[in-house]
Amino acid sequence: MTPTDDVQGGLTGAEKRDNVIRLVFGSDPARYEAFRAAINDVIPAGTKVVLRGSAVTGFRWKDQAPFDADGPGTSDVDLTLVGGDVLGAFKVTGFFVPGVHTRPMGEDDPEIAPALMDLRQRLTEMVGRPVNVQATRDFVMYVRGELLGQPYLTLIGDQDEP
Repeated sequence: MTPTDDVQGGLTGAEKRDNVIRLVFGSDPARYEAFRAAINDVIPAGTKVVLRGSAVTGFRWKDQAPFDADGPGTSDVDLTLVGGDVLGAFKVTGFFVPGVHTRPMGEDDPEIAPALMDLRQRLTEMVGRPVNVQATRDFVMYVRGELLGQPYLTLIGDQDEP
């Protein structure tokens, strides 16, 4: 997917994609595409997939520290699966808001989405850093991204999105 020049969250799609490829994939677009393919092989049809956080912006939100400020591989990757069907992969105890928005499946909660555990493990191995997987409804992503201006990069989904 080639990002557009539309600005979302203060960055163009191209800037966000460039940040992700440089920071997470060592400037290797082929590794980025392999990551996208691994996700696409597992998610339900119609699921939009976005990356959020410091992998997209280049810095942590809470303290503005640069990506990997604590050493190589120390920053995580925040993957959000957007859509109703994927919410079924999470246990009831894995939700902030049941049926709407999950907690991140990561090192602290590795078993809240059993059907996604193998995918998370594979993605973590591919990037050599923790990958957190969260699921949400499209309206939550709209509020976070469009109304609150939180930057995200669309990996899979709407072609008119970056």
